[in-house]
Amino acid sequence: MQGKSWQGVSVAELERASHNAVPALRTAFDGPFLMRAFLGGTGRANAVSSLDPAPDAALTERVDRIAAAYDKLGLTPRFRSTPLDPPGLQEALLERGYAEHDESVVMAGPIAGFAAADAAVEFLPAPTEEWLAVLATADYQTEKRRAEKTQAAGMMLVPAAWLLLRLEGRAVAAGQVAADGQLLGFFDIATAPDYRRRGLGQRLLAAGAAWGQDHGARTGWLQVSASNTPAQALYGRLGFAGIYNYRYFLLR
Repeated sequence: MQGKSWQGVSVAELERASHNAVPALRTAFDGPFLMRAFLGGTGRANAVSSLDPAPDAALTERVDRIAAAYDKLGLTPRFRSTPLDPPGLQEALLERGYAEHDESVVMAGPIAGFAAADAAVEFLPAPTEEWLAVLATADYQTEKRRAEKTQAAGMMLVPAAWLLLRLEGRAVAAGQVAADGQLLGFFDIATAPDYRRRGLGQRLLAAGAAWGQDHGARTGWLQVSASNTPAQALYGRLGFAGIYNYRYFLLR
């Protein structure tokens, strides 16, 4: 799916927005592949992915060269496979002993239908300890992942905010948004366990969407695990639809 896929937004545009929204400390191109490296924490900031699905005559040599570059940094070679892969990439990776991990769905939809300001939601310029603590209830936070999320705030080149929803003074839900032209990315949506099933995640999304509208966005997008059907159902009720899937291939 390389052309226009939803509301005039292409897979390539969503991929570029995702790279803008999740910065990495080191980046370099090898042919059509964008290599990104940080501290080895989050997947996207420490992976390589193609931005051009055209046939690549030097694919096999390139795969080996890219793996060597990650080895030199002390990072596990990690390829992020999307519809923009050149032909034969997955086969080349499997032949070299890579294993498939963590399939996700990229969903997108209009934000106008659910955007709503919320006085209980605070917009932070960077993640705080409170924000990280809420996120840790839903996403296992290694030291490297925490460090990457903290450092990323100062590396952003597009408008971004870290959202914290409070009830009776307690931080109970958290998330992040990043605006990139008409696109608004949602990340790290989490609700404390004893406050789940109260619609707080949807409130956070609505407040983030209102913030996005103020920054010129009209189409929201997000990534969700392919196995997380309840979350996909929630986003579907908000008008989001699956655009494409991606998965990681890691060297065993």
